[in-house]
Order: sequence, then structure tokens, then C-alpha cells
Amino acid sequence: MALVAAAVSLAAAQSPRRVEPEPVVLPSFWPIQDRLVTPDLSKILSIRFLTETGYPPFNYLDRDGRLVGFNVELARAICVELKIECIMRTQTWDELLAKLEAGLGDAVIASLAMTAENRARVDFTDRYYLTPARFVVREDAGYGEMTPEGLAGRTVGVIAGTAHEAYLKAFFAKSRIVPFETREEAHAGLQNLAVEALFDDAISLMFWINGTASDGCCLFRGGAYYDERYFGEGVGIAVLKGNDALRQALNFALRSVYRSGKYEELFLRYFPMSYY
Repeated sequence: MALVAAAVSLAAAQSPRRVEPEPVVLPSFWPIQDRLVTPDLSKILSIRFLTETGYPPFNYLDRDGRLVGFNVELARAICVELKIECIMRTQTWDELLAKLEAGLGDAVIASLAMTAENRARVDFTDRYYLTPARFVVREDAGYGEMTPEGLAGRTVGVIAGTAHEAYLKAFFAKSRIVPFETREEAHAGLQNLAVEALFDDAISLMFWINGTASDGCCLFRGGAYYDERYFGEGVGIAVLKGNDALRQALNFALRSVYRSGKYEELFLRYFPMSYY
């Protein structure tokens, strides 16, 4: 089972530092001009959502043992939009799809990537978030654009064996690519000037530059990279194969939550800065 590439498990233990906020940027997952057609909800009396508890800030237990997180609150917002009962059930990550297939839940909302392997077992709603790739540089960096031309001849760190390394080799071949074995080594490499830029998944980078471990050294520069061949299609809600009624109801609710502004509200609540 594939999880989107984001190492945010340390986020809950980090104390966020104060940074100058970037403008909130959210991709347009759903065309705003589309007319919403209310689906048939007559046979959907409740939704039993399955999630897990070890992936902050998406789904986790807070200090009081309450199930919270971006995925959890989005599921609850969906049920409010559909005016039906919302039931949240937790399972271990490895058991989520098996429990869905066994009829112990109706949908999985747990940052499940829309991969070919997962599509063979379940159907997905529209994607509701992505994990793009981005560049991070030191705050005192004086060089220019994060483009193949702008980074030609410069040292760029990346984690060895990842899609991010493959992308750099394909499109930033004129840069001096420096692979690191671990994310921590890559962070240290940028802090210690062993490399001039770092390329990684934007969510883990966001938590690092906004947390105490970075010591305020670094910031995003340039835009986000969304190439699905390297960074995936994103994350959707999983339902049983052929359960089109529920899938369509969830898509309707996702678009409604987005249009109402609730999606942006949840994003701002759980993410200290925009990673898009």
C-alpha cells in the first residue's frame, strides 16, 4: 500500500516558529464554475469512515486522546454537507483496505495515494490534496530562479533513490546533484552549505522550515512541481469497487465544502504555511 511521500510524523513534536506567512495558495481541484447536481442520497443514511491515528497533521490522536486532523475534519465536514451521520473508525494503516473490503467501513480517508496498486482494489473520489515537490534554499541565498537554467552548475541536494532524485536527473541535469541517504542528512547539508538548494516533497519541507530543527535557516523558493509521472496523482477517498452512489455523493460534498470556504479554513487550521 502506497502512502504519499511526506515525512510529517515529527510535526506533532515540533514547536512551530514564527515566520512571515506566504499567501495561501490552493490548487483548484474542482472547477468553481461547474453546476453542482445533488446526488441521490436516499440509500445513504450514514458514512462509516476508516482512518488511522499515526499521521499528523492528517489523522492522529491529540493530547486528550481525541481523533483529529485534516482528513478527520474534512470527513466530518462532508457529513455536515450531506446532512447524514458521520462515524469515524480507526484501524492500523496496513488493515485499512482489508477492513473496507470486509464491510467494516464505507470509505477510507487516510491520505491514501491514488496509485495503480490501490486502484486495483478500490475506487477513488476526486483528489482532494496533492504532495508537490519544491525547492528550499537558505534565507541568505542570493542566486536567482529555481529553473534548470538558474540552477545550472549549482549543488542541489536530494534524498537518494526517490522520485525527486529521478526528476532532477531528468530535468536539472546541468545541476550538480548531491544525493543524501536520509532526510535529516539532506536538511543538515543545506544548513551547513554542503548544497545550495534542496529538492523534496513540499509537505515535509514545510514542517521542517517552519519547525525548530531548521533554526530559521531556510525558505521555499520557486513554484511547486506537480508532474504525476514522478509525484503521483494525489490523494482521494477510497470506496469499494463499484460503489458509485457513495463516490458521487462524496464528490458532491467535496466540491460543496470547497466552494463554501470550509476546505480553506481546515487547510489553514492544520498547516502552518502553504506548501503549494
